[in-house]
Amino acid sequence: MHKYKLVAKKGEGTFSEVLKAQSLRNNRHYAIKCMKNTFQSIEQVNNLREIQALRRLGGHRHIIKLHEVLYDEPSGRLALVMELMDMNLYEAIKNRRHHFPEVKVREWMYQLMLAVDHMHRNGIFHRDIKPENLLIVDDMLKLADLGSCRGIYSRQPYTDYISTRWYRPPECLLTDGYYTFKMDIWGVGCVFFEVMALFPLFPGRDETDQITRIHAILGTPPAKLLERFKRHGPEFLNFSFPEQNGTGIARLLPHGSSELLVILQELLSYNPDDRITAHQALNRPYFAKNRKEVSERASSQWGYLSNSVTSGQWVAGTRTHPGNILSDIQDVPTLIMPTPAATVLDMEDSHTDPEMTTRDHRREEEDEEMEKKSFATTDSYLETTGGGHK
Repeated sequence: MHKYKLVAKKGEGTFSEVLKAQSLRNNRHYAIKCMKNTFQSIEQVNNLREIQALRRLGGHRHIIKLHEVLYDEPSGRLALVMELMDMNLYEAIKNRRHHFPEVKVREWMYQLMLAVDHMHRNGIFHRDIKPENLLIVDDMLKLADLGSCRGIYSRQPYTDYISTRWYRPPECLLTDGYYTFKMDIWGVGCVFFEVMALFPLFPGRDETDQITRIHAILGTPPAKLLERFKRHGPEFLNFSFPEQNGTGIARLLPHGSSELLVILQELLSYNPDDRITAHQALNRPYFAKNRKEVSERASSQWGYLSNSVTSGQWVAGTRTHPGNILSDIQDVPTLIMPTPAATVLDMEDSHTDPEMTTRDHRREEEDEEMEKKSFATTDSYLETTGGGHK
């Protein structure tokens, strides 16, 4: 049973803190995410969506890798041991005075699109894409913090809190939990703009100010779309928005290329049905050079599916395929808490509910059955042009 030596505190959030630690077994440095909540059993730990998703998505070049899961049964403490990155994207841009070269931003966003496409094709959406959850080292970007993720076909409405306000799409602001995986695409668009401009696109003070800022730039949507949102919106929300055309994104990015502005418009479509998928974005002309570079690298790197960008994933032995969220689990080493009575989790024998929530038990069983059926058709669903719920 190996242990870790704590080196420094990397950061802290509402539900966890992240520590930099060194393994006493191999001397390598890792990031250890220590959960603030306690857990009563291994079964409860295995029900965590973040752990399930990281196992399912493990092996992808642009998704953070889970090395171990440390659980101490007597105290109920839980920690996730992950690969260590240099910084997050917010840290990279917050004190920067000069714009990044667009070619560099394009490379980062292409890598993010590969991660999001892989995730969506495996029946999962992130729900909290923002600069703080995008980790970088050198020119490599990885998507992290899957604690808010859900299954693409899990039943609406979603009742738990999601997404940081500045990166929340209109359907999340104007409905009571009726949104789809397209919310991730909106988040990517907001991040794309922020890395280019070095300031956030929609920094709302509250939800009302948030939607006001969106309308000021993108314009007021058609009344028919607002009426659709209203059917699923909270009763107290006022849907009487003043009509305006919006200033547009172009004037905020005078140094951006015309091709960049085109793809930003597609990522930030007000109507989620019109918002492009990650798969479609990867095949846009804007990323042609990135596709070519990936294709050229493929000749010397094994297992990368890049020619048609159908999934953009690294494959460990076999290609992953839609199914239950726990199928195709990568062989993640079991983890050990830095306490004497640590419990070792068996990654191979996990049989857990892919959608554990705080709702009543009957709702959990219904969601589980629905999601198991729906994951089987994820690929065909994402191949459609719109890909959203109409």
